[in-house]
Amino acid sequence: MASSAAVLKTILSLRILTLLALAASVVIMALNNYTDEEDGSKTKFTDVIAFRYVFACGAIGFLYTIFQIPFAMYNVVQEKRWIRNGCLQEFDFYGDKVVAFLLASGVGVGFGVTFEFKRTFGELLGDKDLKFLNMGSVSTGLLLAGFVFMALLTVFSSNRRASSGKNGFFK
Repeated sequence: MASSAAVLKTILSLRILTLLALAASVVIMALNNYTDEEDGSKTKFTDVIAFRYVFACGAIGFLYTIFQIPFAMYNVVQEKRWIRNGCLQEFDFYGDKVVAFLLASGVGVGFGVTFEFKRTFGELLGDKDLKFLNMGSVSTGLLLAGFVFMALLTVFSSNRRASSGKNGFFK
């Protein structure tokens, strides 16, 4: 079995990777816009409701991860929990799972709408339209990476919770 310090460092590393992937996803989606040269109309990511959802999922996951990193850093340095009454461990367990599922739904929505737009309107789309959709796919791909890292974190939080002797609400 892996040493406790190695597990703690792995958890911190995964949280940092999640943070970076989600930050990149949010920034790319926020910058995803263009102006049509023919009529001067502006298209922003907020014009596509699914892209707004991808952005919101990434932002929520980013904020959750930002919140978790100081606790993970303390845990690595001190090799003990900042809050030792079991509350933080429960929060990690449930929070990681909720955020992972939220990120997964954002990935499904982002890829789904992009592929459907391309399939349905493919021959009608111009170069800027395709670039707009491709940037949405890139942002969604980074959200997928964030989801994978968060899914790995759920495994660690489940194992740490199980090893602590907590069996849930109905003990």
